[in-house]
Amino acid sequence: MLRVWFDFDPIMPFSRNPCSVSEENALFSSGFLSSQMNNGEIDGKGEFWKQPDGMGYRPCLAFSQNYKTESDKIVKDRSKYLLVVVAGGMNQQRNQIVDAVVIARILGAALVVPILQVNVIWGDESEFSDIFDLDHFKNVLANDVRIVSSLPSTHLMTRPIRRDGVLLLRGLDSRLSKDLPSDLQKLRCKVAFHALRFAPHISELGNKITERMRSKGPYLALHLRMEKDVWVRTGCLPGLTPDYDEMINNERKARPELLTSRSNMTYHERKLAGLCPLNALDVARLLKALGAPKSARIYWAGGIPLGGKETLLPLISEFPHFYNKEDLSLPGELEPFVKKASVMAAIDYIVSERSDVFMASHGGNMGHAIQGHRAYAGHKKTIIPNKRQMLRYFMDSSLPEAEFNKIILDLHRDSLGQPELRTSKSGRDVTKYPIPETSSKMKLIKALRHNPLTFTLHKIDGFSEVALLLYLPAFNGKNSLIESAFRVWPNFLWRKRS
Repeated sequence: MLRVWFDFDPIMPFSRNPCSVSEENALFSSGFLSSQMNNGEIDGKGEFWKQPDGMGYRPCLAFSQNYKTESDKIVKDRSKYLLVVVAGGMNQQRNQIVDAVVIARILGAALVVPILQVNVIWGDESEFSDIFDLDHFKNVLANDVRIVSSLPSTHLMTRPIRRDGVLLLRGLDSRLSKDLPSDLQKLRCKVAFHALRFAPHISELGNKITERMRSKGPYLALHLRMEKDVWVRTGCLPGLTPDYDEMINNERKARPELLTSRSNMTYHERKLAGLCPLNALDVARLLKALGAPKSARIYWAGGIPLGGKETLLPLISEFPHFYNKEDLSLPGELEPFVKKASVMAAIDYIVSERSDVFMASHGGNMGHAIQGHRAYAGHKKTIIPNKRQMLRYFMDSSLPEAEFNKIILDLHRDSLGQPELRTSKSGRDVTKYPIPETSSKMKLIKALRHNPLTFTLHKIDGFSEVALLLYLPAFNGKNSLIESAFRVWPNFLWRKRS
């Protein structure tokens, strides 16, 4: 008999649709959520392309009445303004813009369109409207935060410039708490997944490249993190040749401040702890073990890896249908953006988010953003490499291939994009784990660890039987739980086990 554990929340109402029909339709009609909400196998053969069970979660931004009441006052205020300067790559800037909107809401201030700091590495001088659709950004957030293009003349035309009511913030990266009230968590998702739509010229090109990838069936998108700076910052070695390893070691010694964390760990310790990027051979072995067919079409996003494209040969030899945006673009299509790293990253984001399967070789801002976006848009298959547990088997050359594949597949059965609660661990970013704040789902109460009462669940037609383990000590009485269960599953009969 199968036992199933559900996450219950006694505070949440057992509503089949917490969002109104009009609100839910509006979310999907925005055009930004390109994902299909189907679960099951897509138009492709084989288990690899099968989509995870989304368990009925759908995007839902049902703000509280108190939030809506406060909005009227906030958007009418003309006395406070927030100026922000965001830095880093496109995905890092995107995260900071999300934080900026939430901070403006907390302060009750109008947000001046964020200033994108010139990237010293790539020399990208793009402005906000070069990357994102500014009018759409303003319109979507019109009822949450007032967005203005510049400070008003009342603050600019005085000598000295009027400073009261104006706050300038820099260095927002990861400074805002991830554990915020529910309405602010929903606002974060509204900004990330609705308001921050790419500019029309970027969306158009991204859509064209997506269609070229999809023209011959489903495709997998890989975000490969194998650039020189990634190896330096992670404290890991690429394992290409001794010369490349020595190059990375020397640069890390010359600039120890680049190492992002855990400087007391050796490279070997980092690798076994799952802190290192996967190299091309690792990725190829992982995909084969997970059942990716040799005919799989793969889009790879990211910069040129250390050692050039030759370092990708172990991957290309296993999966020859291997393309990036340069391979798929027509002559001259990418030429206007050669020196626009943010635009190039945005194109990669679009094609990756809309893929049938996505995997990042090593976390990062883009990988986390796409993981959350795909979860929010219907839990499309997203492979999250279980590096901490799998690498010991990668290093065991005595394992037969069939046994290796079985072990790796078992390790990833629950790491394929299934719904995962943000609240199961503190400090999780809601834009990476959008459940439960921004999803509608019929819920029961969070399981406790003791004194279970088991009930057997029968379908009326008698074709299936599932045992549901219910933990009741958190309740004053048991009837409320049973009544709730009937409301959630009206087509099921319940009886206590004898």
